[in-house]
Amino acid sequence: MNTTAASHGDNRLKNALAHVTEQFQSANPVSFDRWQAAHDVMPGGNTRTVLHYDPFPVAMVKGEGAYLTDMDGHTYVDFLSEYSAGLYGHSNPVIKAALIEAIEGGTVLGAPNRWEAGLAGLVCERFPSIDQVRFTNSGTEANLMALGAARGFTKREKIMVFDGAYHGGVLYFAHGGTPVNVPFDVVFAPYNNTQGTMDVIEANKHELAAVLIEPMMGAGGCLMADPEFLGALRDATQKHGIILIFDEVMTSRSAPGGLQQRLGVIPDLTTLGKYLGGGSSFGGFGGRHDIMSQFDPNSPNALPHAGTFNNNVMSMAAGSAGLGQIFTPEVADAFYTQGEAFKNQLNAVMQRRGANMQVTGVGTILGLHMRSDPIHIPYDEDARAHDLQTLVHLEMMMRGFTYAQRGYMSLSLPITTDDQDNFAGALDDVISVHSDLLNG
Repeated sequence: MNTTAASHGDNRLKNALAHVTEQFQSANPVSFDRWQAAHDVMPGGNTRTVLHYDPFPVAMVKGEGAYLTDMDGHTYVDFLSEYSAGLYGHSNPVIKAALIEAIEGGTVLGAPNRWEAGLAGLVCERFPSIDQVRFTNSGTEANLMALGAARGFTKREKIMVFDGAYHGGVLYFAHGGTPVNVPFDVVFAPYNNTQGTMDVIEANKHELAAVLIEPMMGAGGCLMADPEFLGALRDATQKHGIILIFDEVMTSRSAPGGLQQRLGVIPDLTTLGKYLGGGSSFGGFGGRHDIMSQFDPNSPNALPHAGTFNNNVMSMAAGSAGLGQIFTPEVADAFYTQGEAFKNQLNAVMQRRGANMQVTGVGTILGLHMRSDPIHIPYDEDARAHDLQTLVHLEMMMRGFTYAQRGYMSLSLPITTDDQDNFAGALDDVISVHSDLLNG
């Protein structure tokens, strides 16, 4: 494309985005006013960075099943599902009953309660790498504690992570990290690059305590790790006595025993979070008995693990109800198949339309990209791709569907095949309306 044509295309995109943005703001005056007023007491009107999007986020007032209602009275099918934490949908009656029972029995007991060991038993039974587990309040905390466990066990300091990875609010590894990261001694390796990763391990083999990886990189674009890459990583860490940690905070929903079970690659430690609290705050880390026994308070020199709400009754009760009564192994397998079918359905729409787009991911966690070439590693969107993502996202919201503006989607159990068909139909319409901008 010559310079004049490129400039004309950029102008068309900017004009289309400006028009859709104006429509969006006009349709959501109450959410806009709430967002503006919130600036007085929160920086940017925000207390959770990922919930911000352009031009402003709508505020939700109700959730029921797979549906959300915002402050302006619009209803949406929820394809974000709280970044995979909303597996059970909104106000699931089994979860609701468990929460009411827990709350009526007292919420801050300051003691072991009747649910935590049951939930721990369910987790250990389901995940092949977990002999014992301890609970935290978030996936971020779970990853911090797993890294601490690895350092305590190996008596080494260094941690290996992957370029573009995200493992929590203080474990953000895109662009070399961020000032709010915890000060671990970190070395970086290239995701899905076996030889490059083996070279990093070999250069640091005597100092590495742990390798931390998502078997499908979530925030990096829902990019699946190649099985051969994970297998080589498993072999190298075993050879050098390095603790392999799978961050399955999101991907644990990908099979009855997590993505590790589906792939047949078993780590030393696994971190959990999101849906496993039944919609309440939750995190967990578990693994080999010899590593986890470091936290036994009866042992001399036991590692400490504090946290006022680690075993809070709401998370323990809701988590037990969800994993024990709703997300059974049979449901987990069927749910994975449903997600794969939805991914294929969306990609078929894009291919039929000739759109320069694709959906990646595994099972019920998916990522929409404004490019059609194969994607194996995290990448930075250019300005045009960012604007296209914003355009498509706002158009889909105005058609009654929510997902993350960066393209992240996750399904919840209440979502039906009709909901998926309607999403695919709406996306088909958006591509048709903006075919001059989205077609390859």
